[in-house]
Formats: sequence, C-alpha cells, structure tokens
Amino acid sequence: MPVRITKRAKANASLKPNDALAAAEAVAALKKFKAPKFDQTVNICMHLGIDTAQADQALRGALSLPKGIGKTKRVVAFCQSDVAPKALAAGAIKAGAEDLVAEIEKGWMDFDVAIASPDMMRVVSKLGKVLGPKGLMPSPKAGTVTTNVPEAVKEYSAGKVEYRADKGGNVHAVIGKMSFAEGDLVANLEHFIHAIEKVRPATAKGQYIKKITISGAMTPGVQIKYVQAVAAE
Repeated sequence: MPVRITKRAKANASLKPNDALAAAEAVAALKKFKAPKFDQTVNICMHLGIDTAQADQALRGALSLPKGIGKTKRVVAFCQSDVAPKALAAGAIKAGAEDLVAEIEKGWMDFDVAIASPDMMRVVSKLGKVLGPKGLMPSPKAGTVTTNVPEAVKEYSAGKVEYRADKGGNVHAVIGKMSFAEGDLVANLEHFIHAIEKVRPATAKGQYIKKITISGAMTPGVQIKYVQAVAAE
C-alpha cells in the first residue's frame, strides 16, 4: 500500500534548505515551514564524536536555557520530612521518603523529574528497575541528586533541560517552542551548543561536534552550520 504524503509534508519538503545554515538563518527557515495548529516543541539533536561505551564519554547533564523552554515539569522529591515542606513550596507535586517510594512501587508515575538528596538514594535505589528504563532515576551528573533539594526542584519545575548521549553519540533536548521569537530560539540554541562544547571529554578524539539539527515536533529538520566561534566564550 503506497504511503500517503500530506499537502503539508509536500509543501515543507519544498521549503527544506539543502545546506547547513547559521543559527539565525536556520531558526528563520524552521519558522517558514507549514505547521499544525498547536504550538510545537523545538528540538535539537547533536551528533557527537564520542564513544559512550567509555564511562567518561557517556555525557549526561542538565542546564537552564536563557529564554526557558515554554513549559513546566512535574517534579517529585525524595527527601527527609523536614525538607519535604520546602520542596513542595518550591514546586514539587509530591515530596517524601519511603511513603513516596511505596506509591511509585504501586504504579503511580505521573511526574517528569525525580529529585533526591544523597541520603535518600539508599531508599530510592529500590526503584531502579522502575525509574531506570524511563530515564527518571535521580543522578548526580544530571543534578537530580543534590544536597539542596528545594533549589533543584525550583529549577526543574521551571523547565531545566536534561540531556543524555545515546549509544550512537546523539544528544537530544528541547530548546523552546515554535511561538518563541526568533532571537529567543537562537539564544537558547547557541547556549545549548556552547554547553555541550564545554563538556567535551578529554579522551574524545577527532571531530567532536559532527552534526547539529533543529526541528519542530512535526516539521522537517534544518541543519546548523557549526563554527567554533559559536561556542566561544
């Protein structure tokens, strides 16, 4: 059975640039695509010259973008009883210790990020098989295991971006919404590129940033022309 190509897909194929573009030009091109009525998420994918089988090259982290990402996240906090009220005040939808673990063990998973204090990881480790496959296990590298739980809750609730290299060396992240002003998307795009450039593993050999593409949730990708100056201080 032949695949049906929509009018929008045909129109967007004709608008897709053939060459890699500078950041501002790429964002402008992205906004010219015919889009669905909802406000699309704008994503970035960076293909890196890393070997994630080596522990020091398995990049993972989190950062706040200068213009935000246009959405909030549902955060839970694993912490002691005296910290729980502060975590809730900072924006956590739930905060607790063994009681929260028990709730998740029973199947409750209506959250996007899990924060934990270091002393709670012994308890949280029980959820490894549940949270691990979904990428929700708290991690020091991602800043989700921290002594300052309320501050982490505040940052993640506001849309702090997590990234993690997959087996192919690709890093995916959200950099905003299609409704953002072009200048705001460019600022977020360049900030993210800069952040990834700064965490280059010392053992990574050859070309580090091989390809950068931005796309809407339902539009074609546009390749970014990477120049070292984009990531300069």
